[in-house]
Amino acid sequence: MEKFAANLTFLFTELPVLQRFEAARRAGFTGVELLFPYDLSARDLARAAQTNGLDFVLLNAPPPNWTGGARGFAADPVQSDRFRSDFRRTLRFAQALNAKHIHIMSGIAQGTGAHDTFIENLAWACAEAPDASLIIEPQNSDDMPGYFLSDFDLAAEVIGTVGAPNLGLQFDSYHAHRITGDVIGCWQRHAALIRHVQISGHPGRHEPDRGDFDLDAFMNALREDGYQGWIGAEYTPAAGTLAGLGWLPKH
Repeated sequence: MEKFAANLTFLFTELPVLQRFEAARRAGFTGVELLFPYDLSARDLARAAQTNGLDFVLLNAPPPNWTGGARGFAADPVQSDRFRSDFRRTLRFAQALNAKHIHIMSGIAQGTGAHDTFIENLAWACAEAPDASLIIEPQNSDDMPGYFLSDFDLAAEVIGTVGAPNLGLQFDSYHAHRITGDVIGCWQRHAALIRHVQISGHPGRHEPDRGDFDLDAFMNALREDGYQGWIGAEYTPAAGTLAGLGWLPKH
């Protein structure tokens, strides 16, 4: 039985954040994601999840700089100290929320220095939080120009180099489509590393049953490979969250 998590950064945005938990439960989700929860109380967020019987599945690290700075900088050679300080804040949030995964964002960076910094920071984070599930996600360079981790093969190489049991891959179907043009082929190449999945339609990043993303074929691939993890619904509703949830009961 698949486990679907509503990404509350994208879904039910007509409601205040804390009210989105109940809306997600009523819609049929059993888990939630929230990319940057840091403006709210971890205690209030945990209570909202627990009250509605929802697992808190994912948050991003590090906390964003809402004044216009980067929202990720794990690969930035000049910001390692800041990454490590901010990662500790993320870890406290994740522990308070009992979050299943922490997504570490590489940020915008290029070159050998960025590659080495990313590996060093990931190795440090894995050692700092040995009981946490840390994941990295390739993001396409059209939507995220200059983002360091923009290739699945690079992500696999980084994970192999770090060699930590608590580091894995986050597989976003939209980014896989944009990067490779072959979502299922990309899944099959990297399935052994994948700890978390996110789905959305392509193009436009709307509902996952729209556009040229074959949701049924992808779900079959996950079943055939015995994937047991969460599937996050991370998309922008085309015309309201509830109006676009016809895909959810089908799976």
